[in-house]
Amino acid sequence: MIGRASRVHPLELLGWRVRLRTLTEDDYGQWYEVRSRCRDWLVPWEPRPAGAPPTAEDKGSFIARCAARERERQLGSGYGFGIFVDERLAGEITLSSIQRGPFQNAFIGYWVDRELAGRGIVPEATVVVLRFAFEELGLHRVEIAIVPRNHASRRVVEKLGIRQESIALRYLEIDGQWEDHVRYAITSEEWAKRGYELMLQWLKKT
Repeated sequence: MIGRASRVHPLELLGWRVRLRTLTEDDYGQWYEVRSRCRDWLVPWEPRPAGAPPTAEDKGSFIARCAARERERQLGSGYGFGIFVDERLAGEITLSSIQRGPFQNAFIGYWVDRELAGRGIVPEATVVVLRFAFEELGLHRVEIAIVPRNHASRRVVEKLGIRQESIALRYLEIDGQWEDHVRYAITSEEWAKRGYELMLQWLKKT
């Protein structure tokens, strides 16, 4: 059953340099190589209750995670993508906790291979996901919440000029500690005004 996620048709979103694609069992080798090499770079920023182990990195857990992401995709409650640059897995980006009704809201989260940080890969991937969220899913609002001292992640939203809204105190348990988060957001109205500019800058009119 858990291997079924590897047999569904992947969802792909294209940018200029990046290709976003739902992960399958076949991606495990690349994913494990990046995760193991960048463990110290990634683990301190990952949501996890105190005493809980880091994200399991064995193949069975990875396949189960792919299957869970596929179920979310089928339900329309979330979308998870690997970020690929020239067929190399550079990281992941998610559009999660999608809520419909009068809210029409979702959250973006991301991580990148330390070797590729600072090259504009995640800002480009974020613009691709925002285009998908607003123009294909019809969402009204997308949020990104970041630990204040995570300067690398904050540079992504700063490069894109995404509006900072507030500081949420003790917002999420990160690596066993309740951490404040800076909350950024963009609405469909803002996308209508700025989307073309962002795509021109980051996607080269793709």
